[in-house]
Parts: sequence; structure tokens; C-alpha cells
Amino acid sequence: MYIFLKNRPSSASAFVLQAAQKTSSLQTDRLIIHIKATFNNTILTLTNFQGQVLTWASAGSCGFKGARKGTPFAAKKVVEVFLKKSMDSFWRCSQIKIYVCGIGPGRESALRGFEKIGESTPGRKFPNKILLIREITKIPHNGCRPPKKRRL
Repeated sequence: MYIFLKNRPSSASAFVLQAAQKTSSLQTDRLIIHIKATFNNTILTLTNFQGQVLTWASAGSCGFKGARKGTPFAAKKVVEVFLKKSMDSFWRCSQIKIYVCGIGPGRESALRGFEKIGESTPGRKFPNKILLIREITKIPHNGCRPPKKRRL
């Protein structure tokens, strides 16, 4: 199947340049940080307001394996790696929202790690851009029907 483009670039380098311009034109004036803290892992995702993922980090991607991925220490290291990866996006944005999901052990230490957003670059004044922290953990209201009682 062939796709013919009307405005086709004349060379491959021009095509790569157009793709780079398209990815850099993502709106990053308002950002959302999603923290998903499960019992087995802690995942941080940085998105814009349209939901397009800009960067992400997890305890598994930071080198932790097995039961150590769900610890508060692993969550603290994930936040450090996440801040290094996304610091340029933080400088360009005007406001940041944080959404927290899950009840894992790394949840509190992940939130506390974001206090260091302004401290990572000495000498530069970093204004407080965190607008809100929202809890979006799903809570069952009476939940599923329990299994029937066992008869002996």
C-alpha cells in the first residue's frame, strides 16, 4: 500500500526535520504528573493536558527488581530519575498538576520527592508551579459480590 503525500519533502533529512518540529510543538505550558503507586511498583508519567506522554519512569526502569520495586526507597529513586529526565519541561511550563493513584508503599515518598523540584538547579529561582495534588484512587462502593459461604 502506497501513500502519496502532497507536500512531500525533497530529502530524507527534511522529513526528519519535519518530524522533529512536530514533536517539539507539543503544548507543554501546563503539565500533569501521574503517580501510580501499586504494591509491586511505582510509575511516574509526565503528560501534557491532551494526555500525550512526554516522559516516564518506573522502579523497574531504574534497576530495581522483584519485591524491591514496591519499596519507598525505590520510589524516591524513581522521582530523582524522573526529575532529571523532565527538568527542561518543568522550566517551560506555567503550571503543574499531580494526580496520585494507588495505595502502594512508595506513594508518600514519591510525593515528598517533588519538594526538590526547585532545588535541583542551584542559583536559579524556580517558582512554585505545582497547582494541585489530586487523589484519583478508585474506591469500591460495596464492590463485587463475595463468593458463597463454604459448607462442610
